[in-house]
Amino acid sequence: MPIPLRLGYKASAEQFGPTDLLSFGVLAEKVGFDSVFVSDHFQPFNHEGGHAPAAIPWLGALGASTERILIGTSVLTPSFRYHPAVVAQDFATLGSLFPGRVVLGVGTGEAINEVVLGIEWPEIKERFARLKEAVTLIQKLWSEDDVTFDGEFYRTANATIYDKPDAEVPIYIGASGPAATRLAGRIASGYITTSGKERALYTETLLPALEEGIEKAGRSRDDVDTLIEMKVSFDPDPERALQDTRHWAALALTPEEKMSVDDPREMQRLADALPIERAASRWIVGADPDEHVRRIEEYIDLGFRHLVFHGPGTDQARFIELYGAEILPRLRERHGTALAR
Repeated sequence: MPIPLRLGYKASAEQFGPTDLLSFGVLAEKVGFDSVFVSDHFQPFNHEGGHAPAAIPWLGALGASTERILIGTSVLTPSFRYHPAVVAQDFATLGSLFPGRVVLGVGTGEAINEVVLGIEWPEIKERFARLKEAVTLIQKLWSEDDVTFDGEFYRTANATIYDKPDAEVPIYIGASGPAATRLAGRIASGYITTSGKERALYTETLLPALEEGIEKAGRSRDDVDTLIEMKVSFDPDPERALQDTRHWAALALTPEEKMSVDDPREMQRLADALPIERAASRWIVGADPDEHVRRIEEYIDLGFRHLVFHGPGTDQARFIELYGAEILPRLRERHGTALAR
């Protein structure tokens, strides 16, 4: 059965404290978003005014404060500061509390969240191997009891998750390169990536890698949810929409510029040095809702079926209400909707 179009909200834990962030998640459900996905950082990108509430307890609060939205991480790293078995326990509990509403989104991680705990930051080959092994162990713990696991990086001895949901929590794998994208196609329930990059990256590298993984596993494209974090700055005042992207200038840094940075002060210094044009380069910026819809539809046409909108401004309630009133109805009229409202 084809996956319906879902329209979600990205809760930016790097930018807001847990109480404000919770209010935004509740408001997102109220105005008609289908999902809320939260980032999981130990440190923010910006030292000044930054935040980093823990994602897992926050999801428990969000689940208890809402009724229908899908909730999850985009993304959590289950391979350094978390042991995969603890992640398996945490998300089994969330899945039991909120059946059918929880997603575990995982990725290979960033130095800024791990090195602060005295963890040596490895090359991408090891980070990928750790992620693959972590997902394998999590799935094993969800499907079996008395799990003795002796992997390259993780071990368990007769481990049992005693409280498991009736339906296993889906795992989505976040990726910006072909290897992890192929892995998502092979073993995950969903694939997560981000917008605002060169079109060729999606058409020539990422989506073909996803298809390759799906085909290798003998699966259908409809077996894998395709989630993309859409970077959008929308406001009736176009200058405000442009300037709002300044807080997230770090996202315009290349992976080479930021992947090994482990100090929010240094990350902020690098981001602040960027001109506003580059800070805004990965965002759909403007005041025209029809233009936003047109540019969003470029990603729908590529095959993405779950769009999670990330607004950069400090007034998130304004963004949620504006997008809920101006953009979501246009998209639903043209492409349908996922959840009953």
